[in-house]
Amino acid sequence: MSHPPLSGIWTKICGTTRTEDAVAAAEMGADALGLILFEKSPRAVDVSQCTELFSGLPERVCKVAIVVNPDSSLVHEALDSGVIDMLQFHGEEPEKFCLQFAVPYIKAIRVRDYEQAMQEINKYPSADMFLLDRFQKNVPGGTGKTFDWSIARRIVDSTDQRVVLAGGLSPDNVAEAINQVEPFGVDVISGVEKSHGVKDLSKVERFIEASKRVRS
Repeated sequence: MSHPPLSGIWTKICGTTRTEDAVAAAEMGADALGLILFEKSPRAVDVSQCTELFSGLPERVCKVAIVVNPDSSLVHEALDSGVIDMLQFHGEEPEKFCLQFAVPYIKAIRVRDYEQAMQEINKYPSADMFLLDRFQKNVPGGTGKTFDWSIARRIVDSTDQRVVLAGGLSPDNVAEAINQVEPFGVDVISGVEKSHGVKDLSKVERFIEASKRVRS
């Protein structure tokens, strides 16, 4: 399937834990920012921090809450903050669960192989985007490791859905990844960090510039 060229790729900076990092990434041109509401993550934040981290950011920036097999009450509490634009589901949530909140959502797919990934994608026709991440047993995401980009490219070519590439991206490899895969967007966490949850703003800037330059 053909995908029209983009004037700039959708770029998401994930694992936000500090307001100053969120503001800086937005000013640098990030299209989306994500915070993680999963207590087992080293970058987890409490749902009560949603407002603190995301209020005051430009409307053009998509604010995403990432959850893993959550209780519906947690999701509702995040949405009640009034600052969340989109949800990202990283567990085994069925489509019916994802739909109940009536907001756009990203479904993360942990890629083992092409057939497995497409089977998962086909279970979520209502998803606004699919995020492709590396499969690692007992790890729902954020591995910081790449996977076979040729599989990701096959997935992009096989669906009209918007595909976001994640997994081990950095300022040094994101342009190559975009050229190989031609995704709708890219997502990064560890590749732009000083430590878990603390952004290296020079890397954030380089990542955004590198991703945007490919399709500018």
